[in-house]
Amino acid sequence: MKFRTEIDIARAEQGIGYNDRIALLGSCFADNIAAKLREYYFPIIANPTGTLYNPVSVARHLDDVADANIFFITFGTAWVYEDVATGKVVDNCQKRPASDFIRRRMTVNDIVAIWLPLIQKHADKRFIFTVSPIRHIKDGLHANNLSKSILLLAVEQLVQESGAEYFPAYEIVQDELRDYRFYADDLVHPSSQAVAYIWERLVETYFSRETQAAMAELHQLWLDRQHRSLHPGSPEDETFKQHTEDLFHSLAAKYPWLKG
Repeated sequence: MKFRTEIDIARAEQGIGYNDRIALLGSCFADNIAAKLREYYFPIIANPTGTLYNPVSVARHLDDVADANIFFITFGTAWVYEDVATGKVVDNCQKRPASDFIRRRMTVNDIVAIWLPLIQKHADKRFIFTVSPIRHIKDGLHANNLSKSILLLAVEQLVQESGAEYFPAYEIVQDELRDYRFYADDLVHPSSQAVAYIWERLVETYFSRETQAAMAELHQLWLDRQHRSLHPGSPEDETFKQHTEDLFHSLAAKYPWLKG
């Protein structure tokens, strides 16, 4: 018997490895995946100007990470706030009065008109889109669902017209996990367990066995560096510190790009 719907994700034709330069832009979910990539010492840059939620703001900051060859783009909401004085969409409202802004929901055509030329401009780059599974319930559940639907339709059109890729993080949470126990206490953000599961599916999709073997070695270094001794300065603590230092030098010799 099957008690859940498993999302079938085809293995990517082109993998991701340590020679790639990865940029992540978008909502809190982009930050979640960035944190996982850092645990494995991937060379990444993530939201250098802060978390971004709508497609306009994400597009505006694409040039901030222009050195990357792979862009993970996560859209959080189709709702935008336009500054009444300038007519421009703001990244955040900075606690200014609501009267300073016009709030509107972007259309599929709005999003495609911004992003399709950007993808074509950066034809030598690889774009992987996701829609954040984080629920914007302050908009109301119906408005949130409409917003997510617009984002999904826009991304689908971008994939069809540009050759960009889509990773179904949204569907994994909404349809495969599909239970409040996979949400944090706020019932908005995915739980750490959900993020870990999405990460597993992403690894299966994009990382080769060779890359995964390197990841296992490097993750051990990260784990060792997170260790906090109950008895700082003890002989056992000093021995562990030396072991961690030796492990780093051993891995740095094997992977020359590894930095201290």
